[in-house]
Amino acid sequence: MDGPLTPLTRRRFVVLGLVGAATTLLEAACQVSPSPVPTKTISPTASPEPSATAAPLPSSTPQATVPSPTAEAVATLPPLSQTRPDILKNRNDPHYNVRYVNPFPPVDHVTWRLEVAGLVDNPASFSLEDVLDWPQMEQISRMKCVECWSFKAKWGGFQYEALAERVKPQPKATHVRFDCADGYWEIASVEKLADPRVVFVLSMNDNLLLDEYGAPLRLMFPAKYGYKSAKAVTAITFTDEGGAGYWSTVGPYTAHGDIQPGVDFPQDLLGERKRIEGGEIAAY
Repeated sequence: MDGPLTPLTRRRFVVLGLVGAATTLLEAACQVSPSPVPTKTISPTASPEPSATAAPLPSSTPQATVPSPTAEAVATLPPLSQTRPDILKNRNDPHYNVRYVNPFPPVDHVTWRLEVAGLVDNPASFSLEDVLDWPQMEQISRMKCVECWSFKAKWGGFQYEALAERVKPQPKATHVRFDCADGYWEIASVEKLADPRVVFVLSMNDNLLLDEYGAPLRLMFPAKYGYKSAKAVTAITFTDEGGAGYWSTVGPYTAHGDIQPGVDFPQDLLGERKRIEGGEIAAY
């Protein structure tokens, strides 16, 4: 998988919509044991079993990858969806669960614009064609949800550097706010966004995202819970203030969203229960 992504096709493919909408009960069920954490957080901390020790993460380069899913895992994937839903909303699926704050019509890919503003020298409005022309990369990463499940996929898109080169964030810009088509919003630091493992996702498994999984643009933070990986992003605002995102404001979740030690039930490895150490899941 090393090396730049080949030109993306215009076919859309199924991608995880894993923004965390877990209740406190479900979050607690994922934990091995609680530990003292800041107010409004629930965080598992017990040490995992030795067999679940994460493999070393790949080299931090724009084209870094982790091993591809096994043939058995790929065999569990559902048929491709080629239909455009009238309304996007929450859905439990044996393979891909979908989470949105509010039901909403799919984004029109032709008229969609990524509006970038705030503390930048070059505010801009980018079309899907624009961002598809930026330098592309791909990596295999597992998305982990606070509801205990996860899914591994090949994510393709661009990195923070490609965006920064075009809009020129000002030195005092320390954080970025992402606003989404369903009314969701999330905040991340520029430092975390610049991590080479973070992907501004346009495709999954070499095909453009389907609407229900966050098209045209979503985020992928491999070391953070899914609620940090905003979907159906429409606007990016650079700011000098941090703060909590949507779920960290209304639910018992940390603002940083770092994956904690605990339990995982990977949807692509049906029936398996895994202990995890915390951080990016690279052991399976």
